[in-house]
Amino acid sequence: MTRLLLTVSEAAAALSISRSKLYELIASGAVASIRIDGSRRVPVSALHAYITHLTSAERAA
Repeated sequence: MTRLLLTVSEAAAALSISRSKLYELIASGAVASIRIDGSRRVPVSALHAYITHLTSAERAA
């Protein structure tokens, strides 16, 4: 089964950025995340959406 949610550390590693940078992106709303009890999780789809947004912005510039 494919994982749908990643920890912040896993998501940051997938994007090749630091955890603190990912927390900044989450706080700004650039990357969607959810809380399950006390744990923050990042949907894999949110990472794809963020990359698509960056790619579109890069092409438009």
